[in-house]
Amino acid sequence: MASVAPIRRRLRGVEEYRDPRFRRRSRALPSLRTLLFAAVVGAIGYYAVSNDKLSATNILSNDRFGACGFGLHKNCVIDGDTFFLNSERIRIADIDAPETNGLCEHEIKLAARATRRLRELLNDGPFELRAYSSRNLDAYGRKLRTLHRGDRSIGDILVGEGLARRWTGRRLPWCV
Repeated sequence: MASVAPIRRRLRGVEEYRDPRFRRRSRALPSLRTLLFAAVVGAIGYYAVSNDKLSATNILSNDRFGACGFGLHKNCVIDGDTFFLNSERIRIADIDAPETNGLCEHEIKLAARATRRLRELLNDGPFELRAYSSRNLDAYGRKLRTLHRGDRSIGDILVGEGLARRWTGRRLPWCV
């Protein structure tokens, strides 16, 4: 039977304990930098979730809306059923308005009127955004909401004026 020699560790000298290269780092506690990073990320996440301007129901103050152009879109109207609010793209979920790049002259003119009228309605005073019953986002990433001022739907106003029609689940042609 072979004899087994005991393994001996080399003892460190005093110089090695004083040299910072030989210091052991404790893995039990995270560093201050890690804790600070986690706190900042947590605070940002909490703020983003708790202050979502476009949550299920929101009463808005007198935000002014202009026409959307090139550049930043903060509060502006794209067409008769889509607008930006605080840089979030919103689609009015209960209506279908004509497209500004329509297929015929009639649709293009009606779309311009619907866009102007939606801008007027949004600028008339505070309104409420409500979550759409079936979905939160559409296929283009727009938030689906219905707009209300008091007990009346802004979409119903546009439909009543002939500038939009009730949303049926698919687009119908505006050209006759």
